[in-house]
Amino acid sequence: MIQVNNLSKIYTNGKKVLNIANLEIPKGQSFGLVGNNGAGKTTFFSLLLDLIEPTTGSIKNNEVVVNQSEAWKPFTAAFIDESFLIGYLTAEEYFYFIGDLRGQNKADVDALLKKHESFFNNEILNNKKYLRDLSKGNMKKVGIIAALIGNPEVVILDEPFANLDPTTVSRLKKIIKELADNPEVTVLVSSHDLVHTVEVCDRIVALNLGEVVKDIQTTPETLKELEEFFAV
Repeated sequence: MIQVNNLSKIYTNGKKVLNIANLEIPKGQSFGLVGNNGAGKTTFFSLLLDLIEPTTGSIKNNEVVVNQSEAWKPFTAAFIDESFLIGYLTAEEYFYFIGDLRGQNKADVDALLKKHESFFNNEILNNKKYLRDLSKGNMKKVGIIAALIGNPEVVILDEPFANLDPTTVSRLKKIIKELADNPEVTVLVSSHDLVHTVEVCDRIVALNLGEVVKDIQTTPETLKELEEFFAV
């Protein structure tokens, strides 16, 4: 379970970009975070991954306060953007590097890559390109699959649908749904795309100016409700 208590982030210029009093994400939930630019989605994920320090409050990931201990790292994986990659490695080198960090041997990693071969669309593996030379979409494919190495219990994906073609988006939604079907895996997805997020998440939280303005369980009416909310 992920627990948020009195969490805020205020920058030195006094701008408050996040202010969440309480939020709980149960184990096994597929959780979608939506909102306009500047809503606080990436800030929330950055706090959850201890990339930035909270101004007040805390986040617990399976009872571990993330900015006080690194004990959450072995069971948590994420892809936020291409800064998570190592540009001078090829895709294969990067996958094996992440596998080594997560206690996976080459055969384990190869099995995962084989499983998601169609997601790569013959554009990633065996082409001897450095990651820095890939398109943004292909960098994203690498980062997303790397986040699955080692069977993490918490998977965090920031804007995973951006820069992907329609076929790849369809394949990615299938991957996320498969993850979400596992009661031991908690999936957190942020996106500007309401349609895709509603389709893959059991619960949607909308942020506006850093605050939670909607928290709803996904139903057939959820997409319409969100579209009407953001149309105002």
